[in-house]
Amino acid sequence: MPSDPIKEQLLDAILPHVAFDGWSPAAFSAAIQDTGLGRAAAEAACPRGAVDLAVAFHERGDTQMVAALGEEDLTTMRFRDRVAHAIRLRLAAIDDKEAVRRGMTLFALPHMAPLGTQLIWGTADQIWTALGDTSTDGNWYTKRLTLSGVYASVVLYWLGDDSLDGQATNAFIDRRIADVMQFEKVKARVNDSTILKPFTTPLARIMAGIKAPSGTPRGDLPGIWREQ
Repeated sequence: MPSDPIKEQLLDAILPHVAFDGWSPAAFSAAIQDTGLGRAAAEAACPRGAVDLAVAFHERGDTQMVAALGEEDLTTMRFRDRVAHAIRLRLAAIDDKEAVRRGMTLFALPHMAPLGTQLIWGTADQIWTALGDTSTDGNWYTKRLTLSGVYASVVLYWLGDDSLDGQATNAFIDRRIADVMQFEKVKARVNDSTILKPFTTPLARIMAGIKAPSGTPRGDLPGIWREQ
């Protein structure tokens, strides 16, 4: 979907104000003033005001990450390293750390948490899709759920990281990916266990019966409200 030029203009204008006012109505008003746009046009592009711009800021980072992944040859990397590399590219796409910090505060509010969950899930989905994931059953969901947890924890760690060139965050990413891979190994051993077959076989059938969403954009990601 092509980006909205008015929203992009407002997003660029609001970022200097977010450090002081957060993703707030005051910051949104300042962005309108800085761009010279009329309030009616701004509110038409962003009905939720600064919240829509916070979402756009996150989605801009996802888009830049996918573009960067598409320009690289990852064939020599182990798959775990591809995932870790994608996470690093997603962090590299962020040019305003304070905007992310303020966004975490915004999406931690109870009424905003579902939207924050949707954004994190969307990032995980973008990574898996860019890396060529072809799962169509319950594994589609478990992969994204696991990566959502990894990415969220990485962002929290990165926000507090003051190490040289982000070395501590890089090491943290590797540890988290290693934890996931260890869990997958344990899960594989459980699934292959003859003793546990009576328990794992029914679960496997349930997972196989779950279908991944179809269509673009996908309409059943966490945090999406559907009006009846």
